[in-house]
Amino acid sequence: MHILPYGSWPSPIDAALAAAHDGRPEYVGFVGDEIWWTAPRPAEGGRRTLVRRHPDGTEESVLPAPWNVRSRVVEYGGLPWAGTARPDGEPLVVFVDFADQRLYALEPGHEPRPLTPVSAVGGGLRWAEPQVLPERGEVWCVLEEFTGDAPTDVRRVLAAVPLDGSAASDRAAVRELTDDRRRFVTGARISPDGRRAVWLAWDHPRMPWDGTEVIVADVGDDGTLTGAAAVAGGPEESVAQADWAADGSLLYTSDRGGWWNLYRDHEPVCPREEEFGGALWKLGLRWFAPLADGLVAVVHGRGATALGVLDPETGELVDAAGPWTEFAPALAVRGERAVTVAASPRSAYEVVELDTRTGRARVIGAAHDDAVDPAYYPEPQIRAFTGPEGREIHAHVYPPHNPGCAAPGHELPPYVVWAHGGPTDRAPLVLDLEIAYFTSRGIGVAEVNYGGSTGYGRAYRERLREQWGVVDVEDCAAVALALADEGTADRDRLAIRGGSAGGWTAAASLTGTDVYACGTISYPVLDLAGWAGGETHDLESRYLDGLVGPLAEVPARYAERSPVTHADRITAPFLLLQGLDDVICPPVQAERFLARLAGRGVPHAYLTFEGEGHGFRQAATVVRALEAELSLYAQVFGLRPPGVPTLELSP
Repeated sequence: MHILPYGSWPSPIDAALAAAHDGRPEYVGFVGDEIWWTAPRPAEGGRRTLVRRHPDGTEESVLPAPWNVRSRVVEYGGLPWAGTARPDGEPLVVFVDFADQRLYALEPGHEPRPLTPVSAVGGGLRWAEPQVLPERGEVWCVLEEFTGDAPTDVRRVLAAVPLDGSAASDRAAVRELTDDRRRFVTGARISPDGRRAVWLAWDHPRMPWDGTEVIVADVGDDGTLTGAAAVAGGPEESVAQADWAADGSLLYTSDRGGWWNLYRDHEPVCPREEEFGGALWKLGLRWFAPLADGLVAVVHGRGATALGVLDPETGELVDAAGPWTEFAPALAVRGERAVTVAASPRSAYEVVELDTRTGRARVIGAAHDDAVDPAYYPEPQIRAFTGPEGREIHAHVYPPHNPGCAAPGHELPPYVVWAHGGPTDRAPLVLDLEIAYFTSRGIGVAEVNYGGSTGYGRAYRERLREQWGVVDVEDCAAVALALADEGTADRDRLAIRGGSAGGWTAAASLTGTDVYACGTISYPVLDLAGWAGGETHDLESRYLDGLVGPLAEVPARYAERSPVTHADRITAPFLLLQGLDDVICPPVQAERFLARLAGRGVPHAYLTFEGEGHGFRQAATVVRALEAELSLYAQVFGLRPPGVPTLELSP
């Protein structure tokens, strides 16, 4: 055991290792009896490929570079592929390629062939949530079509694309299933008898976790949808998912009782103070999947999640045994099999299959492999803290941990508060080598699920209503100061970091509090008025109506809370990271903030990355960002991490 100051411990978890394991398998599904999923390739420009699991258990990446299976619908994307087994048993798969956003068909022995055309208007034609319907010779999808150059010049409908390729150069060959009176729609799910379809819809200024509607329509023999009507949901009720049970009854998850619970034909089947749904940031997320025997596979929980099988007749819920603490909303089922993606504090995300008859769950793809001795992994603590007005704040605390090192007895460790993005999201309790990168060197991390986070009911989520920049900042500060007060963290060596909405919280914390000695701000919102005035994409163009208040009604609030307005208040050194292709939080926000800061003598660094959008996907970017962040802390906290390039800070 080496006695070394915090922050100077040698670690086998370097930035390259963390970058190599960045990302996770995501969209899983069945193609016949085979299981396929999307998987990240950080070393290949951050693209995503399709992985096929053969019957013998071997995995094959079926699309070589530069194919990139990723949709840009609502910019955050959604389910980008679907497949079915042909009569000869071979797969027929359709997928969206990121580069041109066209829908392609993939069959063994052939190059992918385009099914949809390219549009030169604005952001073009985009597709998500495909469903292959070979009996109709079509793929049903969500179509996002730009009508002009502005981010909000867009319409969305449900559409049917011919499988024969006749629409590859003919937009008119795409059959629209709905009109575009609703701003946002999700993919239709067809009832077992093929006679009805259900989907979700909502409109500005609501976000899907504020209020959505369940739409049901009849499906004609010719594939047309008629008689569409809202049957559930509303402006103050969020329905996260809808589908059909095997007997034709309607299933959906609604938060009308304060928690996203499962309903069957409008009656709750397992009312609990737990979430059976979540924030619909991406189209095609699945928290439940009806089984052929009438049972329902569900992802549920309060904070952490579990995978279970629910009997809607009795309300009985039986969870799968296993080490996982986080199950992704990516359920797919076939027969008695359910598959999803799961992780734990000791394992990264893996593809997990549940035999719903026996309750046995096992890893069947993307199996976790310890790249280093797991003794170096962080050991999280699930904590609850008390914030202003006595409100409860949920957090995961990761103390410094290294099996070969300890700090001198008198020293307290530096801590970095991590503010998650969204802000309507949460930090999952899973192994993250970026966290391990810091904790194994002697720097603690505290992930704060501040008020506004999902996983704890609607009331907790709505603490942030018109309070963004207040509650999130206060809750992060309360956790940081509590750790210092209890002797866990060094009060003089606290930092904050976050990306996207977390970048906003980090910047607002540095301009609005004196809690932190420094901070890392990644692809942030910094200017509320600019962001609400056309500097972001359509999905979030009215998000601030709920987070801050309508701009026309409270313009002063937009100015008062924006870090760009208060750049003169910042005195702590900071690192600002920005993707140059980001259309959600564009570089103009960061540039405006830095212009207001010019000449004030605050040490900082601004790193930009070509080819990166909202969130970093390329291995080289992740390496540079992590090493720069560690160097910032080293310089501010007086640490001596071995082998880390020095970040040049400019006044």
